[in-house]
Amino acid sequence: MESAEAFAPAHITGLFQIFDEPIDLLRKGSKGAGISLKHGVKTRVILEREMRNSLEVWINGHKTSSAEVSETVVKEYLSRTKEKFAVKVEHKVQVPIGAGFGSSGAAALSLSLALNKALNLGLTRLNAAQIAHIAEVKCRTGLGTVIAETFGGLEIRIAPGAPGIGKLRQIPLSKEYRVVCLSFGSLYTKKALTDVELRERINRQGEKLLQLLMKQPTLENFLKLSRSFAENTGLITEKVRKVLDETIASGIICSMPIFGEGVFSIVKQNMVDPLLEVFRKNVFTGKTFVSEIDFKGARLL
Repeated sequence: MESAEAFAPAHITGLFQIFDEPIDLLRKGSKGAGISLKHGVKTRVILEREMRNSLEVWINGHKTSSAEVSETVVKEYLSRTKEKFAVKVEHKVQVPIGAGFGSSGAAALSLSLALNKALNLGLTRLNAAQIAHIAEVKCRTGLGTVIAETFGGLEIRIAPGAPGIGKLRQIPLSKEYRVVCLSFGSLYTKKALTDVELRERINRQGEKLLQLLMKQPTLENFLKLSRSFAENTGLITEKVRKVLDETIASGIICSMPIFGEGVFSIVKQNMVDPLLEVFRKNVFTGKTFVSEIDFKGARLL
């Protein structure tokens, strides 16, 4: 029996621009900007040699039959070895799933790193990350999440593509900042990536606002431009609008995680409790959480 464990940070996208025209899946991706969280996905893989391949995927202690991205990653790895394995994947997801926190990308990325180790394939960290990127693109669950989670920090993705092909730059940020989140649930990534009118709005706004962020790459500008992106693309729901109006009144710049129905900000520690107080007034059926920022990116454990 072989086993390995890896971690990938969750990620919140504030603004982005779609680049999915290339035929080469490694060159599909997005430009954009976002923040990686110390909350993320820990993945353990257990391999036992068998007469034929099989797969079990568990998420937070529950067996699932709907883990398309993880299945895609496992199939790619099993195609690279002549041996047959019973594969058990255990994902521990520390953020709301499917709610704009990059959980599918983090699951794919941590799984890829763990499988590379367990199978002793000797791929580089970037090669393993590329497999995760391709799985996300194939399953239409993300475009730029994996490259952001590979490197961590508050990033601007300045050229689209997988890790090793796309390019990003970091916005300097001290470790005293925290990411404060309120999540109501999902907005559908697949629908958003295929809705023609929404894609046009995303690309028009993404291009304009990224140029402004590149000219003044600061945390405050990231938050302001992320808010503009959410406003101008029409993604803000009634629940989110109510919270955003209250955070403005309290003097804190917030936006929404793309694509999730929720609100987030990045604040110094002394502002965490005042922001949580606003969020908790509006929890409804949602949940709040606070995370440190992950500056290391995905890694083996």
